[in-house]
Amino acid sequence: MSDTSPEQHLIRYSGGGSFSPGIIDRAEGSSVFTEDGRELLDFTSGQMSAILGHSHPEIVATVREQVGRLDHLYSGMLSRPVVDLARRLTESVPAPLEKAMLLTTGAEANEAALRMAKLVTGGHEVVSFARSWHGMTQAAAAATYVAGRSGYGPSAPGNFALPVPDRSRPDIVDADGELDWRRQLDLGFDLIDAQSTGGLAACLVEPILSSGGIVDLPPGYLAALRDKCHERGMLLVLDEAQTGLCRTGDWYAFERDGVVPDVLVLSKTLGAGLPLAAVLTSAEIEQRAHERGFLFFTTHVNDPLPAAVGNTVLDVLTRDRLDLRARELGDRLRSGLDELDSRYEAVWDVRGRGLLVGLELTADGAAGADALGAAVTRRCGELGLHLNIVQLPGMGGIFRIAPPLTATEAEIDRGLEILDTALKDVAG
Repeated sequence: MSDTSPEQHLIRYSGGGSFSPGIIDRAEGSSVFTEDGRELLDFTSGQMSAILGHSHPEIVATVREQVGRLDHLYSGMLSRPVVDLARRLTESVPAPLEKAMLLTTGAEANEAALRMAKLVTGGHEVVSFARSWHGMTQAAAAATYVAGRSGYGPSAPGNFALPVPDRSRPDIVDADGELDWRRQLDLGFDLIDAQSTGGLAACLVEPILSSGGIVDLPPGYLAALRDKCHERGMLLVLDEAQTGLCRTGDWYAFERDGVVPDVLVLSKTLGAGLPLAAVLTSAEIEQRAHERGFLFFTTHVNDPLPAAVGNTVLDVLTRDRLDLRARELGDRLRSGLDELDSRYEAVWDVRGRGLLVGLELTADGAAGADALGAAVTRRCGELGLHLNIVQLPGMGGIFRIAPPLTATEAEIDRGLEILDTALKDVAG
C-alpha cells in the first residue's frame, strides 16, 4: 500500500467539498465497509441510486451472466434485454408514454429530452426551478441553478429560472401566511413571458427538488405547471432520477398528482447503482422527432448489460412490492425524525415522501447552518452513519436521507439512534 495521500492523484470535483474520509473496500446491503474494517450504514443509497442496497444477489447474478453473454453492441443494433426493458418501462407508466430510449446517466438523459423537445417544438428556451439540479452536461447544466454556474462562461441562451414553491420558506403568501403558489407561479411565468423571444420549448423540473433541499411540490402545482406549459406550446419534462421507481411510495412521484408528463426522465434508481437511464415519451412526440431527424447517437445507447440489470431491478421491485415497503419504512423514518425535531432546537424542519426525506438544521444564518451540518455529518460518520448532505453554500444544513428500499426496520432505527447521538454531541 502506498504511503501517499489517497487524494494525491485525483482531481477534486465537488465544488468546495472534499472526499469522505477513508477508502471504501466493499459494500453489502445497507452498509459500506472501509479498508480498515469500519462499517458505515449507508443512508444515501450510494449516490441516491442503490435502491436495492449494495451487491444485491440478483443484480450480482444478472451481471455475471450477462457480461459473459452480451455486454456491448454497435449502437444501431438491438438486443433482447433492451427490447424487454423498453416494453416493461412503458407498461409501468400511464398512456401516452409508450416509447423509450436507454442511456447511461441522468444528465445524458436530460440532455436527450431537451434536445428532443427543442426539435419537436421548434423552440430553444428552457424553464427550470431556481434551485434545480439536472446534471453537468451542456443543456442540463444550463438548466441547473443550485450550483455550478459561476466561472464557466456563458451558458446556453434561453434558460429561465422559475421560483421554487417552498412551503417552508414562502416568499409570496396568502392571508393566512401560507405559500400562495398559484400567484407565485403566475408571476414567474409573467417574467418568463416578458423575457422570451417566442421560442419556449420545455420546462424541466423534479417533482421533489432533491439538491434544492427536498422541496415537495404542493398538491395541484404540477397540474397548473403543465397547463402553463401547454398554453405556450412547451413540453413538460419530469426528471425523476431520484423519485422514480418506488422511492416515494409510488412507482413514480407524478402519480400522486395524476399528471402525465410529455417526457419522463429516469436514471439513478433504474440501474440500482449501475449506469442506466431512460427517456420515455409518447408515440406522437417520438414520430415528430424522428421525422425531423432526431440525433442522439452515443457509445452506450441501448447497451444490453445495463438493460439486463434494469430488467432485474423491475423484477425485484414488482415481486417484493417495494413501493409499499418504501411507504412503511418512510413512515418509520419520518416518525423518528419528527421525534428528533421535537427534542432538538437545532432541527428546523422535516419533509419529504416515502424514503426520500429531508432534515433541515438551523443556526445563526446560512453559514452557521452550513457549519452545523458539516459538524453533524462528521460526527455521524465517526459513529457509523453516512448521511448525504449538500455541502454547497447555503445548503449545508439540509440532509438528504434516502436509505435503500431493502433496509430493515432495525437499520432504520439504528440510523436514527446514531443521528440522535450526533445531534446531542454537536448541538447539545
